[in-house]
Amino acid sequence: MRDRNRREFLADVGRGMLVASVGPALACELGLASVWADEGQGALSFGSLEPLVGLMQDTAASQLLPILVQKMKTGTDLRTLVAAGALANARTFGGQDYTGYHAFMALTPAYQMSSELPEDRQALPVLKVLYRNTSRMQAMGGRKQEVPHPVAAAALPAGRDRAEVLREATRRADRKGAEEIFAALLAEEPIGEAYNHLQFAIQDEVDVHRVVLAWRSWAILDLTGQEQARTLLRQSVRYCVDSEENCIKHNRAPSQIRVVLPKLLDQYRLVGRSPGKRQADDGWVESLSKTIYGAGRERAAEAVAAALAEGFSPEAIGEAMSLAANRLVLCDPGRKQVEGDKLKGSVHGASVGVHASDSANAWRNIARVSNQRNTYASLIVGAFHSAGQKHGQNADPCPLPQHLEKVRAEDAGALLRETEAAIKEKDQARASALVYRYGQQGHAPRPVFDLLLRYACSEDGSLHAEKYYRTVTEEFAAIRPAFRWRQLVSLARVTASEYGTPAPGYAEARRLLNV
Repeated sequence: MRDRNRREFLADVGRGMLVASVGPALACELGLASVWADEGQGALSFGSLEPLVGLMQDTAASQLLPILVQKMKTGTDLRTLVAAGALANARTFGGQDYTGYHAFMALTPAYQMSSELPEDRQALPVLKVLYRNTSRMQAMGGRKQEVPHPVAAAALPAGRDRAEVLREATRRADRKGAEEIFAALLAEEPIGEAYNHLQFAIQDEVDVHRVVLAWRSWAILDLTGQEQARTLLRQSVRYCVDSEENCIKHNRAPSQIRVVLPKLLDQYRLVGRSPGKRQADDGWVESLSKTIYGAGRERAAEAVAAALAEGFSPEAIGEAMSLAANRLVLCDPGRKQVEGDKLKGSVHGASVGVHASDSANAWRNIARVSNQRNTYASLIVGAFHSAGQKHGQNADPCPLPQHLEKVRAEDAGALLRETEAAIKEKDQARASALVYRYGQQGHAPRPVFDLLLRYACSEDGSLHAEKYYRTVTEEFAAIRPAFRWRQLVSLARVTASEYGTPAPGYAEARRLLNV
């Protein structure tokens, strides 16, 4: 993409964003100022948040929650706790620890979940994730084992495409060079434009953690403030370098998306074009979703590129991508064997459907806050990412007719009570059928969300409960009425699958909050 096109800083940044997305402050502030953060020498430091950040790194998890609850009683709000937890995580792991970055990616969803709860319970999901966050930091050595340290900004080469310069460094697995280049981008350009440059590296591979980390690092700036962008967004730079190092170490070929994406952008002449506004009917969205779900990756990516060239709106194409990922949840046959606390037949945690749904959601959100080129690229890569995963899937999505035949209740209250019983029995088929019937009867969705939210808070979810709950919440709000209940049916299934493994720290949080 030519410089003049990429440098259109987040034109109409609010375009297409959900009311339920990252918040009005971020929508107003994205990219309006350059980041000149001086991170000092030796260790990263976070100004007024530093004492709380250090506390979360240095305190044993067994002692953390009483301290945090006391701070809440003396005026510290959940927003501040989450911001400090995110910075503590980023300073400890720098996007380079599996359990660590999963805790980071759960923080913003936990904060958003809190707004859906009664006031006396709002802290529960946040405290649960902060407990997990500190547990992992302590297990890995806390402040003594911090990974990222301050970096100097590089001198950027004149006349070069800056996104390509950054991507070249990540492809060389040049960690120091990539971080110095990104530091320079943040120093010289608006945050939004630096984030656009970063997308070239994010689009190099299809990896759920790569794209979700990139999205969550962006979204959490609404809580931490723009001045923390260097610390938070550099996690993605480091993740991309780690991924490249792994490819080199194992002599593994890079993803074909590196060939497919530039070819499609050129073939369909998408660079430099404004996204279209052509509306799609339900049948068109369903048809494209089936292509993404059932076709090979290159064919799915080309179908999306062609639709973009025909002027269909990014939101309509995103709906199709979301539906394809959702079908992977509904058609998942479940695990073939026990994996830790995940039983045979379970579909929660790092399952194909949950991963696909979280990825599609992240690609869609990045498309909403990016420039024109990256709006197109995110949807093309997102389709490539969602496709090619149907091998071994069941032919038909749940609930199956034989499961629906067993649902006799029609009253909303009875259906909800039976759904909760099915969850506690870990009966995925029945929980799915009951929520499907509930939606079919035209009942209000909020009571179903309230029920499933309770378990998204209480259960461990193998590191995915908060992210997936938030994915479903956003996709339900964004997708057209004809398809939205599929999202809640899939959440009911995943909730029944994950039930029975309470989250560490949750019971203590309830006790401390007296709820």
